[in-house]
Amino acid sequence: MGWVGITLAIIVVIIILTSIRQVEEYQRGIRFMFGKYHKTVGPGWTVILPIIQSMRKIDIRTKTVDVPEQDIISKDNISLRVSAVLYFKIIDPKRAACDVENYMKATSQLALTTMKTAAGQVTLDELLCQRDEISNSICKIVDKESEPWGIKVENVELKEIILPEDMKRVIAREAEAEREKKAIIAKSKGEIEAAENLSAAAKTLALTPGAMHLRTLSTLSDFSADKGNTIVVALPVEVLEAMGRIGRKD
Repeated sequence: MGWVGITLAIIVVIIILTSIRQVEEYQRGIRFMFGKYHKTVGPGWTVILPIIQSMRKIDIRTKTVDVPEQDIISKDNISLRVSAVLYFKIIDPKRAACDVENYMKATSQLALTTMKTAAGQVTLDELLCQRDEISNSICKIVDKESEPWGIKVENVELKEIILPEDMKRVIAREAEAEREKKAIIAKSKGEIEAAENLSAAAKTLALTPGAMHLRTLSTLSDFSADKGNTIVVALPVEVLEAMGRIGRKD
């Protein structure tokens, strides 16, 4: 074998080595031949013929995309800023490679415009109280619109809702007023229950002979427990008669 043969053998080996491509477990390879789609390649080694073939690798793992803050006017004309997080994955690598120029950018922009539209169709109270429902609504819309690109949107979460400072103060005052309202209602209910109990106790004492006198004596006994107190009480004749009857029974 001359130098020409050795040179050709070296060139062939170099071509073979440079033609080998490795596709990772979390990737899929889109093989093109003469510029046209040829085959989707799974994990492992594959040979790409120089000049006539090429390959693009697509990551099929779940991706996280931050949807930046956007100025939004709510349905009740309140200005606020909203941001979100988008989770999606590639389920059809061929469509993601061939049907959209940049699937990451396209999906992010779609989520951004959908978020602005959805947040602008609800009031501030609905946006604050129904975040999960609004997030699910955005997720369904983005998932449907990105399906032709071979993308599955797994979740959309509204991350931050930033209010103007004056609106924060208004909400704080409303929350304080609501707490005061609940405290007043709870106090009123307690007073009503106490009055009903006192009324029932008064009726029981009035219907039971001698019960009021015994209650008076019990109260005096409670006061006399403290030796520092000096109590002067004018006892009605009925009390003395009740005490006499109790003594005779003994």
